[in-house]
Parts: sequence; structure tokens; C-alpha cells
Amino acid sequence: MLIEDGKFYFIKDEFFDVFKKYKLMENKENGNKRPCYFCFKDRKDKNIIWFVPISTKYEKYKKIYDNKKLKVGNRPVYNFVFGNVLGKKAVFLIQNIFPITEKYIAEKYINSNIDVEIPEIVRNEIITIALRVVRLAEEGINVPFYNIIEMKNILLEENHIK
Repeated sequence: MLIEDGKFYFIKDEFFDVFKKYKLMENKENGNKRPCYFCFKDRKDKNIIWFVPISTKYEKYKKIYDNKKLKVGNRPVYNFVFGNVLGKKAVFLIQNIFPITEKYIAEKYINSNIDVEIPEIVRNEIITIALRVVRLAEEGINVPFYNIIEMKNILLEENHIK
């Protein structure tokens, strides 16, 4: 499967079984597959793909963001990027980013037979901030709620990539 930066994908349940202890947002049914994830390839390890969950709970995360902004002043807040997906307000949950490999990707998110897309400026902002969060994690500063570098290493070892 060709995995494209800035596109949206669904994950196989098997991935969540392997990484159960990390308490990731799990797949849900209700007639719809969800959540879907914004993805982009790692800039160093070509087999690693970073997944960023999205949420439609825009107001909830906007309040959290605004409160964090008040606390940190001029320092950046890396937890969220706000945008639109399919004409609806959405939040890209950078704080919930995690690595994955292609074997755990179920399929691309397609709507009306076309790829779901977002504006390039939002796509670039998500990737830029998410890469900053990955770099911070490599330095021992975790923005996500779990150790994404440990997860990445497990995936690399699992695939004998390291």
C-alpha cells in the first residue's frame, strides 16, 4: 500500500493489541470506522509512519489549548492543531501522536471515492509541530502521554529494521 504524507488512514485492531499498555485511542465501531488518523512518514526511519488522531470535539480542545496558553505565556503549546476536515471543525491531537508501520494500516480514508484532504498550510503546520514533538521525545521530553520513542523502537525491532 502506498502511504502518503498528509492523508488519513485507519488502523488494524491488531496494533492496539500489541500496544495495549500505552492506552492509545482505540478503534470504535457504530456503523462508522473511527478514529481515522492523519499520517506522515518519519524523516529518518523510512519504515516508521507517524499517526496523529483527529477529533471533532473542537470546543473541548480549544478550551484546553486556551488554558495551556494562559499558563505558559509566550512559550509554544504543541498539543493541538486546529483545522477543518470535510468541512467540519477538527482538532489534530499532537499530544496523542504515535508511530506505526505499514503492516498495521487497514486502509486509507476515502470519502465519495476521493482521498480526504486538508489545506496544505494546515498539513504543513501539523507535520512541523508533530516533528518538533518527536524531536523533544528523542531528547527525553514527552508531550504525548506515553513514550513514543519506546514504541518506535519496538516497531523497529519487530521488523528487524534497527
